[in-house]
Amino acid sequence: MTDVPDSPGARISGCWALRSGGGGSGEDSLDRLLPPLNTPRRKSTTLGKTEPPLLRTGTRTIYTAGRPPWYNEHGTQSKEAFVIGLCGGSASGKTTVANKIIEALDVPWVVLLSMDSFYKVLSPEEQALAASNDYNFDHPGAFDFQLLVTTLRKLKQGKSVKIPVYDFTTHGRQKEWKNVYGASVIIFEGIMAFTDKELLQLLDMKVFVDTDSDIRLVRRLKRDITERGRDIEGVIKQYNKFVKPAFEQYIEPTMRLADIVVPRGGGNMVAIDLIVQHVHSQLEERELSVRALLASAHQSQPLPQTLSVLESTPQVRGLHTIIRNKDTSRDEFIFYSKRLMRLLIEHALTFLPSKKCMVQTPQSQEYEGRSFSGKGITGVSILRAGETMEPALRAVCKDVRIGKLLIQTNLDSGEPELHYLRLPKDISEDHVILMDSTVSTGAAAMMAIRVLLDHDVQEENILLGSLLMAELGVHSVAYAFPRVKIITTAVDKSLDDFLHVIPGIGDFGDRYFGTDAPSSWSDEEDQELPSC
Repeated sequence: MTDVPDSPGARISGCWALRSGGGGSGEDSLDRLLPPLNTPRRKSTTLGKTEPPLLRTGTRTIYTAGRPPWYNEHGTQSKEAFVIGLCGGSASGKTTVANKIIEALDVPWVVLLSMDSFYKVLSPEEQALAASNDYNFDHPGAFDFQLLVTTLRKLKQGKSVKIPVYDFTTHGRQKEWKNVYGASVIIFEGIMAFTDKELLQLLDMKVFVDTDSDIRLVRRLKRDITERGRDIEGVIKQYNKFVKPAFEQYIEPTMRLADIVVPRGGGNMVAIDLIVQHVHSQLEERELSVRALLASAHQSQPLPQTLSVLESTPQVRGLHTIIRNKDTSRDEFIFYSKRLMRLLIEHALTFLPSKKCMVQTPQSQEYEGRSFSGKGITGVSILRAGETMEPALRAVCKDVRIGKLLIQTNLDSGEPELHYLRLPKDISEDHVILMDSTVSTGAAAMMAIRVLLDHDVQEENILLGSLLMAELGVHSVAYAFPRVKIITTAVDKSLDDFLHVIPGIGDFGDRYFGTDAPSSWSDEEDQELPSC
């Protein structure tokens, strides 16, 4: 370890901040802080952490601040999540510091990942030791570092991950794991956060929370008795046998690896403000301008081979004539739009994989036909206008699963932002039909495809279906995702200064739902929930 000043202090970016002496000690101070004997025990798991700004309804969770693009115009991730590692002794206040950082950051899509979630599954013999407070939970061998490193790396890369939920009352993992996706900032906290070399390489900032040992003991007594159902003798036995020696052997020496050492935990707002300032500067450096790049790219290029346009038969041409006519009533617009959607979905289904299939007819004759050869079909709509295509998909695909994405345009930056997603479980194994009514620049469609890829859907298993697309949108999607099949009923040549498709169809969402819209919003999404 590095030498420290004579006065107790904390190193903050190479400087030391003075702090007051240690906390109280003795039986009186401990008894005063312990919970009453009859305090009901709360079930303690590794869930219940701080989440991004959100609005909850009965069935939905909608983020009130969206996630901006985390990928470039090529569709590949150009920035990883910023990872803050918080280390410190047991009950040093790591979670409190993490929550203070989240509160002060005031940015959406922050994930708090606890190392406690990654305790190993105990054998029956180890379970018995844990029940008698004879199992060492404060040793590096108690953690599943392989799963932890894999999970943190995927989360840092922008992928969807599943986090185990550890129950401290039963010393085991719960059956249901927690799905986590979309982190711009990850705060990872744990007693052994700095002990693994692979783990250290994933941390962009390392913070050590330094708290007096007496205070940590008191906090551990309160927590383990109230939340984890332990008795005072068992907690003190475990502390003296495992916790204190582990801190001295494994945890305290890693303080020298920290970029910032925070004394007094969550009460040290000076240190927290310095951390927040650094994170903000890092996030500003990683800001992207995807839509502007798309609007200036792919000029005068031939349409890609992955594009399939519904044959312009007199029927299709007639349907377009009706829905493009500004004088068409809302009832007629809905009716003929639905007809066109049905034709689009039927056409899209021809691109799903199939195999030969022999069946017996009622006349006892064999018929060689075709059957779907994939595992499943999922439809994903980009809200609000893309949701109008769901009935057409349900009408031709029995028991199809449906997912939803809410992507809105940030009116200040002009960039698409992800606010909400609800995707079926195991979507990675399905063929996905992504639905949006119109596509202009392709920014929203690209974000939706990136979300699907982050959930391990294969690129070649994604079909993008839209009633109307601009050439720019087609090129943007095909250039970024060359294996995605693009299906539409028509492709228009250009966009106006407001990025409206020309000659276009108007704002589909407003015409379908009967709402009015500011003229500056794009017709690629409805105006109540504008998108790119």
